[in-house]
Amino acid sequence: MMWSPRDSDFKKLVQTLPKEKGWLGPDLYFYQGFWYPTRILKAFISFQNHFQAFNSDIIVATFPKCGTTWLKALTFSTLYRNQFPWDENPLLTFGPHQLVRFFEHDLYLNNPFPDLQNVCVYQPRLFSTHVSYTSLPTSIKDSGCKIVYICRNPMDMLISFWQFMTKVQDGESLSLDEAFDKFYHGIIVHGPCFDHVLGYWKASQENPNKILFLKYEDLKEDTGSHLKNLAMFLGVPFTDDEEKQGVIEKIAKICSFENLKELEVNKKGAHISRVPHTGFFRKGEVGDWSNYLTPFMIECLEKLIQEKLNGSGLTFKLSSKTSNNIASA
Repeated sequence: MMWSPRDSDFKKLVQTLPKEKGWLGPDLYFYQGFWYPTRILKAFISFQNHFQAFNSDIIVATFPKCGTTWLKALTFSTLYRNQFPWDENPLLTFGPHQLVRFFEHDLYLNNPFPDLQNVCVYQPRLFSTHVSYTSLPTSIKDSGCKIVYICRNPMDMLISFWQFMTKVQDGESLSLDEAFDKFYHGIIVHGPCFDHVLGYWKASQENPNKILFLKYEDLKEDTGSHLKNLAMFLGVPFTDDEEKQGVIEKIAKICSFENLKELEVNKKGAHISRVPHTGFFRKGEVGDWSNYLTPFMIECLEKLIQEKLNGSGLTFKLSSKTSNNIASA
């Protein structure tokens, strides 16, 4: 069935869905295996039903608070590096989320049939989403378009999302105990996170030419080599001359968390989803969870990670004194 904001069908649908209290703000509804607030759910359904992918499209897909802003900047600068003068990189005057726009958190948010003709200034088209792999529009999965996905270790993901929600909800606060409980039970926007991550992980294993699967910790540790892999995947490999001229290092520098955070454009204003631009920048550190989680929480999450990843071949670096690595069996 096709829904639009004026259809009573959407309200009827919502009334049939499992509901849980959100972290802060609106309730979350369980649809096609994942949790959404109604505003995002309505946009997601329009996106799922109506978006038609081009074979040349590039999609940046992420779970929230896993390096989305950084990956958008890196992908944009790598893909389009020859389409503008170096000192006129649009990242200097526009935020990453303005340049690489979300489907469900932006384009379809206020319009079930957005005009995508002029959304992307450069070609090929570049979009982003937090939607799970299983819920992507058929045209994305069946076309030749490519997906770049990033995730991070779940403990940092939890802390980053908890801090983010506290920051953007005008002084409202959620205790870490409450956040931990919701995260542990998978109740988080676009969660459960393990289902989200494993969906893209398995798809990338089956079709590595379509999906590039990245981990935040690896990207932080060796940005240069992962940028080379990203450029190759996107079909715009760095030339020998570009490498000699330090283009990879320049992209890594202009897109660095430290640089983006200090740009004036990212210090003021708000995203169409009502999130202040400053809300997209916190610490960008690996292992910051060790400053917040209790030993009990750590033990529970370690067991949960092992249980969820068992047999998948996916591992996470936790980068802390407590644990170095959590691997699947």
